[in-house]
Amino acid sequence: MAGLAESGSNPDVELLYDINGLAKDAPHWFDRVMEFVGEYGLLFAIVLLVLWCWWGVRRRGGEDAASSVAALLWAPLAAGVAVLVNVPIRGFVERPRPFKTHDGLEVLIDGKNDFSFVSDHATLVMALAVALFVAHRKFGIAAIVLALFGGFARVYMGVHYPTDVVGGFALGTAVALLLSPLAMALLTPLTRAIERSPRVGWLVSARGPEGAAGRGAVIPGARKESTEAGERDLAA
Repeated sequence: MAGLAESGSNPDVELLYDINGLAKDAPHWFDRVMEFVGEYGLLFAIVLLVLWCWWGVRRRGGEDAASSVAALLWAPLAAGVAVLVNVPIRGFVERPRPFKTHDGLEVLIDGKNDFSFVSDHATLVMALAVALFVAHRKFGIAAIVLALFGGFARVYMGVHYPTDVVGGFALGTAVALLLSPLAMALLTPLTRAIERSPRVGWLVSARGPEGAAGRGAVIPGARKESTEAGERDLAA
């Protein structure tokens, strides 16, 4: 992989120069925006989507609240597991950052002296996004779009090859999907136990373990009791 990076004729390097070349023509303020977005902004936005989805799930409550929260809890855990899996991969491949082997790149951020393949940022945001997609389709699609743009930003910043980003997307997706059944089997009993707790049950369901269905069952019963009482009064 490192050998491919040194060739100026391969599509990976050509695409790197094409995308990073946009930074040279862009205004300085736009580059600063892309630097913030690519380093922190998009990751923060995806985390906010996960929290937004969790807030909606807990407010709605219902019988599936515990499993839904378990799926959302898997999102940050999947991101962490994916990054840990990437540690030996980066050490094995040992691909230098593109600006260390190629001249003329516009590097928007300093201090990136570790290895380039696979991109931690791409791995992190895609694992979050795909795990969120498993939990909630609409929020997940929005997160995946943000993750894709985040990968583009990493190449734009001159700190990753396109294949670094593609590799990160693949790794994050694989971890989020392949380990999801095991994660749900372990996390769902935990979230159900939390839901039953009188102190922290609100983290799973604002309406309690019975949810809206439980409250709805009381109201018909009350109407039935009132009707029966009325019939008894009429009979008397």
